[in-house]
Amino acid sequence: MTSTLCWSLLLYSLLISRIFCHDDDYLTFPEGFRIGAAGASYQIEGGWNASDKGDSVWDNFTHREPWRIVDNSNGDIACDSYHKYKEDVKWLKEIGLDHYRFSLSWSRILPTGYADKVSENGIRYYKNLIDELLRNNIEPLVTLYHWDHPQVIEEQGGWMNDMIVKWFGDYARVVFRELGPKVKIFATINEPNSFCTEGYEDGCKAPGKQLAPTGGYMCGHNVLKAHARAYHIYDREFRKSQNGKIGIVIPCGGQIAKNPGDNASVETSFQFGCGWMAHPIFSKTGDYPEVMKRNIDRNSKNEGYPRSRLPKFSPNWIKYIRGTSDYFGLNHYTTFEVSRRTKKPDDVWGLDSGLEKSVDPSWPRTASAWLRVTPFGFGDILRQIKDEYQNPPVYILENGVSDSGTLNDHQRIGYFYSYLKELITAVKRDGCNVPLYTMWSLLDNFEWNRGYTERFGILHVDFNSSNRTRTPKLSVDWWKNVLRTRKLQPVTEYW
Repeated sequence: MTSTLCWSLLLYSLLISRIFCHDDDYLTFPEGFRIGAAGASYQIEGGWNASDKGDSVWDNFTHREPWRIVDNSNGDIACDSYHKYKEDVKWLKEIGLDHYRFSLSWSRILPTGYADKVSENGIRYYKNLIDELLRNNIEPLVTLYHWDHPQVIEEQGGWMNDMIVKWFGDYARVVFRELGPKVKIFATINEPNSFCTEGYEDGCKAPGKQLAPTGGYMCGHNVLKAHARAYHIYDREFRKSQNGKIGIVIPCGGQIAKNPGDNASVETSFQFGCGWMAHPIFSKTGDYPEVMKRNIDRNSKNEGYPRSRLPKFSPNWIKYIRGTSDYFGLNHYTTFEVSRRTKKPDDVWGLDSGLEKSVDPSWPRTASAWLRVTPFGFGDILRQIKDEYQNPPVYILENGVSDSGTLNDHQRIGYFYSYLKELITAVKRDGCNVPLYTMWSLLDNFEWNRGYTERFGILHVDFNSSNRTRTPKLSVDWWKNVLRTRKLQPVTEYW
């Protein structure tokens, strides 16, 4: 597709967006609405062997099998935020952002993976970052785990070993004790759906285990238990003195029916995606969605398994997990068409959901093959979460789009404008409870298997420079005006 055609389609999509309210009220953010940017430890920090840090699964994965990364790169240096965090904070302040979401490296804080040794240097790094943010009136949002658990934990089975529930709880307790006095918002685990299927099912990401069709579900089962354990530790031991909030971060893509009126496929897709992690925590009944239990039980029996491939929670665990989040942490990027499966599936999701995904060829492409510009799906997923889970406070913790290295990121401006317009309408017209939005990302960074070939940052990073020079893209100027006025600014001025 030519760039001219792509931009014509993007403009057209903005014009025909489902948002039909065009007065200033639907361009202005609600009072008290907070806007920030995000990054994650392995993707930006570098300093992979600084001080006494232990190896993470991503250190091991990229060093052992560099061919797994499209450009044979790794996060050894990445954006070098381990040394350049003050510059990053300076940019956050200059842009005018309200908060910064970052994750902690488990193996930087606990070099052995276990709580027998706490790294003073690792703790000091994160305390210094938090202090620098607070000095500049930027709120820290701290994620305990963003895919990079210690390699030594993985050698004990990682998320396949139910002992990780206790090990993660020990790690969380150290974090709450050391960093909690200055942090008001914690997230336990980022996108379990993603790392469980990609790390323990098809093996395309660290730790690279190909354990389909059972591994992803076993991983998810232990994630939910570990999250709940961390939540209860905070609730029981730290909440009274620290007065913060804690939740989990769930990726919820949008879904629309490929065939008009096929609402059953849309509902099933939602439950097998968003609902897999959300239903046990946010629903009135807890446990996995009924359609997941029913489909996987049936398929497991037909395949000859003596029991379901989806592990079962005891009544005590259902009760222990239900309600363990003070907010709904949402990551959202794009939308797919869904329909009943017409061919043999090539993944566990397709096998058990009975569905297949596709995209409308008219939806604008981006630098990432999996990501099309589909703002209508953002509003849809917010309304669905509102209706499904009694309108919890939704913290948008990732939303963004990739480029291939340009500074004139016109598409990113159009993406943010159209998605944020959907968000504002969902809040003001439909009553969705969304007090916070976080763009992905502040910096171009290591994008997992895509290395440095796909860039989500509003700041360009020169990875060929030893200084890892940061340069603002055009979207930075747009964001400055948005944050100054607390109102969406016209896209055409940046074309």
